[in-house]
Amino acid sequence: MRLRVPKHKLRADELRGKELAELRKLLEDQRAELVTLRQKAATGALESPARVREVRKNIARILTIMREKTASQQAAKSEAS
Repeated sequence: MRLRVPKHKLRADELRGKELAELRKLLEDQRAELVTLRQKAATGALESPARVREVRKNIARILTIMREKTASQQAAKSEAS
């Protein structure tokens, strides 16, 4: 099942509501889009250069939220032990 890649800035509160598996899939999709955008930029066919920056920031947001989630899970495990 392919997630639809949003064409807008991903909000951190939207991302925090997603499961880790969903975030991984979204990250994969955003990275694939970034590759496509970079290829278009190299050939001069890029319509919106600002989209590259937006996708890079989306990737950073996703990675940050994923790190928050894994850190909180590890903290919960260490407290339970």
